Amino acid sequence: MDLPTPTPQRPLPSGLGPRTAAEQALQGARLQGQTAVVTGAYSGLGHEVARVLSAAGARVLAPARRVEEARRALADVPGVEVAPLDLMDPASIDRFADELLARGGPLHLLVNCAAIMASPLLRDSRGHEAQFSTNHLGHFQLTLRLWPALRRAGGARIVAVSSRGHQRSGVDFDDPDFERRPYDRWTAYGQSKTANALFAVAADAHGRGDGIRALAVHPGSILTPLTRHLALADLQAVGLRDEHGEVPANRRQHYKTVSEGAATIVWCAASPRLQGLGGLYCEDLDIAAVAERPGQNGVMPHAVDPALAERLWQLSEGLTGTRLATG
Repeated sequence: MDLPTPTPQRPLPSGLGPRTAAEQALQGARLQGQTAVVTGAYSGLGHEVARVLSAAGARVLAPARRVEEARRALADVPGVEVAPLDLMDPASIDRFADELLARGGPLHLLVNCAAIMASPLLRDSRGHEAQFSTNHLGHFQLTLRLWPALRRAGGARIVAVSSRGHQRSGVDFDDPDFERRPYDRWTAYGQSKTANALFAVAADAHGRGDGIRALAVHPGSILTPLTRHLALADLQAVGLRDEHGEVPANRRQHYKTVSEGAATIVWCAASPRLQGLGGLYCEDLDIAAVAERPGQNGVMPHAVDPALAERLWQLSEGLTGTRLATG
């Protein structure tokens, strides 16, 4: 397809910052009558996103692999509906999408927040590496299956939660599932987070004509259950814990609260300031600058390259057997 020219990747500036709380990030947006799907809504950042969107008036659907656990975790959030969904199970994704589409209503917000990080080598039922499967392919299939509902909104937003981890690796288009190269958990995580960012670029290009805009987010460093696959030694090896098992003193100021971490996600999902914008990578409640080298704030060029984004879109269609839904 003839893709539109991407929006320039440069700060607005927004007037907000890394210590902005999630409620403030809405910038006055009211979401009554809107429907949102938030994956990963029963833990960490996803829970806070669901809470804030619900408080602003949105009806929130929370797909979850562990349904009863999700219902307990979200019991204090009014207006949230939990439904079964396993991002590593294509049939489960299709069932969730079929049930939502059968209702016939619009979907205004899709927040792809669920993720795993630095897991041991695991594979889904189709043989895809687990981080690539959960973080990218599952969300790719879910988004494309929900496309008719997003189109019906007449102005929907997709938010792909990426990470500065994208700086660790691009997408290996020849071996995304580590079938021939040695498996490294951090390289796999970085690949999946680059895939999240590229997906936002491609989804925005494909969706713009349907009124669907997409953005990618680095929420910041937050202490959440995302580290559940990592032993203390793993965290120490990458400098996230000191010899006493605590966050190193020189890193403490870099950690955000869960509310601060969720703020950029909420901002991308609902802020009026982003009306008409898309295909961008955001951090600290603004559009990020392009980084010149790993370790800097901002997004690496390989994660916002339109040609790579479309290449990933085509690869993902083949790996999932999913094309854009119609109707």
